[in-house]
Amino acid sequence: MRRAPAAILAALATALTLSLLLYPDASLQAAKSGLNLFLTVVFPSLLPFFILSEIMLGLGVVHFIGVLFEPLMRPVFNVPGEGAFALSMGLAAGYPMDAVIAARFRKMNLCNRVEGERLLAFTNTADPLFIFGAVAVGMFGMPALGAVLALAHYVSALGVGLIFRFYGRHLPPSGEEKPRTGHILARAARALFAAREEDGRPLGRLAGDAVNDSVKTLLMICGFIMLFSVFVGISSKIGLAKWLGWPFLVLFRGLGLEPSLVNSVVSGFFEIDLGTVAASQAAAPFVQKALMASAVIAWSGLSVHGQVASVITGTDIRMGPYVLARLIHAVLAALATIVLVPLLLGPVVATGAVGGLVGPSDVGLMAGLGVALRAAAAWRGVAGPGFVWWSLGRSALRAVAVPLGMALAGAVAGLVGGRVARVARVTERDGRGPRTRSRPR
Repeated sequence: MRRAPAAILAALATALTLSLLLYPDASLQAAKSGLNLFLTVVFPSLLPFFILSEIMLGLGVVHFIGVLFEPLMRPVFNVPGEGAFALSMGLAAGYPMDAVIAARFRKMNLCNRVEGERLLAFTNTADPLFIFGAVAVGMFGMPALGAVLALAHYVSALGVGLIFRFYGRHLPPSGEEKPRTGHILARAARALFAAREEDGRPLGRLAGDAVNDSVKTLLMICGFIMLFSVFVGISSKIGLAKWLGWPFLVLFRGLGLEPSLVNSVVSGFFEIDLGTVAASQAAAPFVQKALMASAVIAWSGLSVHGQVASVITGTDIRMGPYVLARLIHAVLAALATIVLVPLLLGPVVATGAVGGLVGPSDVGLMAGLGVALRAAAAWRGVAGPGFVWWSLGRSALRAVAVPLGMALAGAVAGLVGGRVARVARVTERDGRGPRTRSRPR
């Protein structure tokens, strides 16, 4: 059984190598587009998150947050409290930040294999600025669509988490059950100090290791983006998309969807940006284009899947549950979009053919992606080299603000919850006390 996948992968690698020789111009242009996307968008957006997440792991901030959110994450999603950090950073930074954190948790034994797979299943989400800026404004030319797509995306992701809480439920949870003595804030502080003492690295070495590991991970992501950009570009050149799309064509006809959406499915199967661009260009009712873009964002593309697979290398976390979770996420996001578009945007917009800023359907996907990225950059109020510095500064601010905001929210919840618990205990004790009887007159 293992020989067939190995033979298929070898054949695909050989065919891709030969196609580079047969179509050098198309492959070079696609590689340049992928590299430009990485340097101007991905690198400045993810680098601060990667560096600061490693530093916060070493300083014990993640352990502090884990104790605060254990009462929420364990009963709801069946993962350790530290999973709240992975969820928040994944929401703020997008792909594949959650995979990086989940892999670090597993290597540090903060979760077992099944908990890591559960965590990876529902924290793998897109960057909200990508949904609001690049997709809603840059590709569809409709800012109001961003709220619909974001709400459908994140609600369906939490739905995946609720489904996967039952995955491997027969296995015991990770870690030893520790007695809960003292206030939750005191326990969180003890966990922070213990984690910092266990790490033991000076701050300078901790920062240096964080930078080195982050740059290595980002270079790996750059390679996957360029590889899949070349693959999609050559596939479009040789007409492979038509052969890959015929099963979806039959399915769409049975579901009553426009055949023009097949191109977005095939492109989005490999790369998220190209799939959403193709969805915005399709000659279909607006609600169908929106649901297809929502499904592509939730699926995230084989390019992101490859990045996740490389990040979790060295752990025992498996890719099978992750891929299944992406399929469930895509279906739930599409269904949520069908409900939310007429509900939030109105039935007229849902049935109409609202166009985007990308251009006519005969524009190539790589050119359309370039137009969409320029439109998203214009929406953010920057252009050219300033876009990189603006993205870097914005991401650094969010990388600090998100975990600190979570810690503050958890601390406030711990204070309020502690007082409520004390009041409840006092009330229960008074209710069980002896009742005084009135003296008869």
